[in-house]
Amino acid sequence: MSTTPTIAGHLADRFESQRIVVWHDTDSGYATEVDALAPTDVTVLRVADDEFAIKHRMLRDQPAVKFLVYRSGTVPEGVGNWLLDVELAYGPVFTADRAALIRADLGLSAPGAEELIVRCPAFFNDEKLVTNLRALPLIGDDLTVVRAQMCAVLLNQKEHSFSEITRTLLDQHARGDTTGVDALTSHDLVDFYWAGASSIYGYASQAPTMAGFVLWMFQRAVDGFEVTESNKARNLALDFRGFRDSKRSSAAMKELARTVEGNLDYADSVGDAAWETLKNEDIFEASEREVIRRLVDGIGNQTMPQRDIADAISARRRDSFWFDDYATLYEGLSAAAELLPAIRNATVHIADFADGLARYRDDWFRIDQRYRQFTQAYLTAEFKQPIEALADIVENTYVTDFLAPLGVAWQQQVDAVARWRTIGVTSQSAFYDHYVAPTLKGRKKAVVIVSDALRYEVADELSTKIRGENKFSATIEAMLGVLPSYTQLGMAALLPHTTLAHSDGGDPVLVDGQKSDGTANRSKILSAVDGVAIQARDFVEMKSAERRNLYSSNQVLYVYHDTIDATGDKAVSEHKTFTAAADAVRELIDIVKMLANANATNIIVTADHGFLYQRSKLAEHFTLTAKPHGEQIVKSARRYVLGRGLKDDPAFTTFKPGQVGLSGDLEIQIPSSIQRIVQPGAGFQFVHGGASLQEIVVPVIQINKSRSDTVEPVNVDIHPESDKITTGQIVVKLYQSAKVEPHKPARRLRAGLYFDNALISNEQEMTFDSTSDAGRDRFQSVTLLLSKDADQANGHGVEFRLSEPIEGTDQWKKYKSAPYTVKRAFAGDDGWDF
Repeated sequence: MSTTPTIAGHLADRFESQRIVVWHDTDSGYATEVDALAPTDVTVLRVADDEFAIKHRMLRDQPAVKFLVYRSGTVPEGVGNWLLDVELAYGPVFTADRAALIRADLGLSAPGAEELIVRCPAFFNDEKLVTNLRALPLIGDDLTVVRAQMCAVLLNQKEHSFSEITRTLLDQHARGDTTGVDALTSHDLVDFYWAGASSIYGYASQAPTMAGFVLWMFQRAVDGFEVTESNKARNLALDFRGFRDSKRSSAAMKELARTVEGNLDYADSVGDAAWETLKNEDIFEASEREVIRRLVDGIGNQTMPQRDIADAISARRRDSFWFDDYATLYEGLSAAAELLPAIRNATVHIADFADGLARYRDDWFRIDQRYRQFTQAYLTAEFKQPIEALADIVENTYVTDFLAPLGVAWQQQVDAVARWRTIGVTSQSAFYDHYVAPTLKGRKKAVVIVSDALRYEVADELSTKIRGENKFSATIEAMLGVLPSYTQLGMAALLPHTTLAHSDGGDPVLVDGQKSDGTANRSKILSAVDGVAIQARDFVEMKSAERRNLYSSNQVLYVYHDTIDATGDKAVSEHKTFTAAADAVRELIDIVKMLANANATNIIVTADHGFLYQRSKLAEHFTLTAKPHGEQIVKSARRYVLGRGLKDDPAFTTFKPGQVGLSGDLEIQIPSSIQRIVQPGAGFQFVHGGASLQEIVVPVIQINKSRSDTVEPVNVDIHPESDKITTGQIVVKLYQSAKVEPHKPARRLRAGLYFDNALISNEQEMTFDSTSDAGRDRFQSVTLLLSKDADQANGHGVEFRLSEPIEGTDQWKKYKSAPYTVKRAFAGDDGWDF
């Protein structure tokens, strides 16, 4: 580092604000350079026992000239210094001492600044580090802060608070990176950092290390920090929570927790914890896994009430540091906790054909839905081991105690029906006349989205999620699907028509004599009602203006979507059926929004048919050994047969075309219950075409877009028990005033204590998502720890504040607040703080 330009620069800076500068150069080191170092408009005067002459010249003879008074050697003290009055008037005296120059350059005015510079030569000899330090809003009158800022510079960050320095070191330690600690050590600041850890957190060690500090910190967390013990414990608790809550450091804290968990052999002891203790633990990941294991046991063995299971999962979702890592598993547990009791309590008795349809539409479909949700969670969870045993229980219970018995009971009604129709449930073949045509009155427009194999229970989930979208309303009804329940016939039935008939070879299905397969043929049929058909993938790829033009140019728009059937109806991919269902729901919501943005206000989502699916391989008795026979077998699929002169067989139910509302001469046979016809190369777990309730209860979702808001998160009220804060923490009760519903979604809030606009506690993020009807279940409590900054609020009013996120940003705004007064004596800890 070159010193000469620095000295010249400092001299120039001094002469910017004063006319006379006195330079003491004790060892005469700059005697030969002084003239060159002085600014060009400055006169250099060298002191040679002529102090009075110099003073006379500067003050009387040339009062407007700038002078640099250069003195070498030892300068007399006190009255012996005949230039003392000039030094006092134009001081401070300039020296070329390097530490003094740096101190002056950085504006370090605190006592001991030069000693700090001398003690940390590696830092102050590095021009880049000094430049970066100068670039900060340096607080030069407090050397503790200066050293903290030096630490921040070494860690390549601007924040110099102890918590932010610690956050960086923890993040590096979690990655096995010692760069930060090495930098503090090599620049003589590591002892300063560990003194801070002792003074602020209470960490004391003869040989402090990051590994030792991390172990100590987590041990304190396990002990609950004992925050009433001292401000140090409270400081540690506040920052520990802050490190875990922040996205910047949560991943590092998880990695550190896993390491400490292994060091402490925590996993070996957590199994002995009492449930009441365990369900509130979240320091280590082993706690989360043990909670899941206990819930699995409680669900599978029926030893835990469903209400307790739901409450435990809801509490983990709100409070557990590890919940997001296991969110998929918890979704599966929630589904299983509802599914198994529902199956056990279900009475599969059907009074008649209409009763079977109504009970499935109103109740039984939920079992299929929960089975799908559990199975999808199980198949997609990264960590399956905890619920493998439960998965076997769910699968066996669903197939053995619900799917098969329901199939048998419903088959009795199918066998007894003379015509495939019933009062009170619209037939799929009447879809256009019943749902679309009335919408077109008054020149209104209609949009129909036909999603291949959108089973009723999947559509119910879709309907619920659409109602959760602001400005959208959605209602769901059920239709009686056509027989056979397969794509060609189901798609044809949804088009405007008078007659439906199979071709001589089965397919394509004829709509009033016209072919109905493919988008072009369907557009031709729809043209009679000023309509058009389009594939969903083509619609999605359109630009917004193109979609608006498509909608405005037609009275009726049919959008054909195929995600579930395209996946499930192939042997190689049928195991992904439930993943495809989840994808379909997301895609359909996007399409609905695109249509709404194209000015569509009346949108109908429906399907051609449903499906049967089970994760496990079918038992042999579900596979038909009997083969269909007749004069002519036109088509044989896994769940239906088309032909002429079909022979009666107990394994099949036979329908004449007129019985199922079809013209032509092709007869139909449907395998009994949930049985499948063996087909070379075909899958067996995903099937449709038959008469099971899962296949023929077809959904119709009617969606409307309005201009007014339809969604408002649940309201949350503050219920303070006192308006005084007399300890180092505050507990506040919060009440969710209504249960969560699609149009009243959960509300996410942050709770914190503020003095003016300064946060004086930790901030706790909370989610209010209770679905309970009982008000007592919708209370939550938040505990806030007062920080060091709360000292200044003693005796003053403060504000408990709830904030909510500003949509589309990372900012928060005030939601509600309540006033408090701090009235306590704050016991300070010895040592320093920053």
